[in-house]
Amino acid sequence: MSSVQIKRVETKKDLKAFIEFHYDLYEGNPYDVPNLYSDEWNTLSKDKNAAFDFCEAEYFLALKDGKVAGRVAAIINHRANEKWQKKDVRFGWIDFIDDIEVSSALLTAVKQYGKEKGMEDIVGPLGFTDMDPEGMLTWGFDKLGTMATSYNYEYYPKHMEQLGGWEKDNDYVEYYLVVPEKIPEKYTKIAEMVESRYNLHARKLTKEDIFDEGYGKKLFEVVNKTYSHLYGFSDLSDRQIDQYIKMYFPFADLDLVTVIEDGNKNNEIVGIAITIPSLSRALQKCRRGRLFPFGWWHILRAIKFHKTEAVDLLLIGVLPEYRSKGANALIFTDLIPRYVKYGFKWGETQVEMETNESVQSQWGPLDPINHKRRRCYRKKIDL
Repeated sequence: MSSVQIKRVETKKDLKAFIEFHYDLYEGNPYDVPNLYSDEWNTLSKDKNAAFDFCEAEYFLALKDGKVAGRVAAIINHRANEKWQKKDVRFGWIDFIDDIEVSSALLTAVKQYGKEKGMEDIVGPLGFTDMDPEGMLTWGFDKLGTMATSYNYEYYPKHMEQLGGWEKDNDYVEYYLVVPEKIPEKYTKIAEMVESRYNLHARKLTKEDIFDEGYGKKLFEVVNKTYSHLYGFSDLSDRQIDQYIKMYFPFADLDLVTVIEDGNKNNEIVGIAITIPSLSRALQKCRRGRLFPFGWWHILRAIKFHKTEAVDLLLIGVLPEYRSKGANALIFTDLIPRYVKYGFKWGETQVEMETNESVQSQWGPLDPINHKRRRCYRKKIDL
């Protein structure tokens, strides 16, 4: 008989334990970047996260010897399943001690939940949407994480292999980029050509543009169009878009946000770049994901005063019909001088599908180093 007990999260106290387990498991780890407790609570709360308009989920805790030893979320994104013609139940927010009984019990709980809901496959790690962390780290365990991704111990993928039946469904790569002292000549030449030949240009936005003139929504509409073909993607709803605008843009440094407009189409937005000063070290200094008493100061120093050597390239996207025209070069010629001005030494891309060569090719002049890899796994429920 297994010594592991699975408990469904049913109360606020249970959800608190679910969130707190990550802080316990990774306490003192130099590479893990813990999320803010308030962000985790809002994302996982069914009455706060707009993704529950088209998702359903249950959360499970694994108990061993009376103590929490693991956690997992079982998620069904009905919009993504309909788009990709799948019957998938996702597993996300998975954490566990190095005990195969624990990891097996957690994934079995997801399997049973999916089976009850008529699903055919388990896939993950994935969140509700692409705006949540994706993939299990399989390489780069000695590299600092980012706010937009999740870190895991090296034994996690070993458990997936040991459990058997799990196959690679998708691999992601992440790149380390050195900020050059000046704009690479290749970007400069392409940008000049793009401006003159296609009448494309870079533009900076103001808070008024974002909140009063509707540009916040326009940015995420470009995200929907740009990412629509990517693995597991489901379009962000209007309510989600409103939520993200209110969540991120009041604090964003718009000097690090660039849009590309087409002058031949009434300055329609055809590309975006949302980048931020790295919050990795600041978040590590927020005790157990709390802003108080001193966490807020570390976050403020990074966002407002750029007291970090790194910049995170959160969202960079260009509409498909403009990629071959070199529109990306306009983004880099606009942003690189700003990175230099702020003293950023290096940048980090977010997860990219390993097969997405068109995206990876854009980093060429920046001498990219692939320093992390992640994997999403798939398994038939009836196996």
